[in-house]
Amino acid sequence: MEWVCNRLEENMKTLYTAEAVVEGGRAGHGRTSDGRLDVDLSVPEDVGGQGGDGTNPEQLFAVGYAACFQSALLNIANGRKLDASDSRITSRVALGPTGHGGMGLAVALDLHAPHVSSAEAADLMARAHELCPYSNATRGNIDVSLMIDGVSLEVARAA
Repeated sequence: MEWVCNRLEENMKTLYTAEAVVEGGRAGHGRTSDGRLDVDLSVPEDVGGQGGDGTNPEQLFAVGYAACFQSALLNIANGRKLDASDSRITSRVALGPTGHGGMGLAVALDLHAPHVSSAEAADLMARAHELCPYSNATRGNIDVSLMIDGVSLEVARAA
C-alpha cells in the first residue's frame, strides 16, 4: 500500500486512496477496508462461469467509470451554466479475447441529457473524457466509445 502511495506522490499529490481485498478471484468475495463495499463475486455464465447472485469486476468497473465520468461532466456543465439535471450515463463494459492469448475490455459511455442541446452534450462528453480519471487511466489501453442517446459522438457532433 505504501508503495502505491509513494508512486503516486512521484507524479501527483494523492487526495484519496481506496483499498480493497478480494479472496477467491472472480468467484470469491471482495470488500473495502472501510467496510462500505462488501460483495460476493460470481463468474457470468456467458464467460463459462456458474452465474450466481454475485457481481463481477466488469459490473463494478462499469459503475465506477459511469459515476466518475458523470461527475466530471456535471462539473463542466455547472461551470458553463448548462442544465445537466436529470442526465445519466449508461456504461457498458465488454469483456473478450484480445486475439493474442489474453482478455481485454471495451467501454461505451452513453449520455442522456434532456436539458442540453446535442452540440452542448457532445462538447460535455468530449471535455469530460479529457478530465475523468478513469478515462485518463484507460486512454490508449482500451477502446472507449462516447455516445449521446445511442448515437456516436462523431455523428452527434455532425448533426
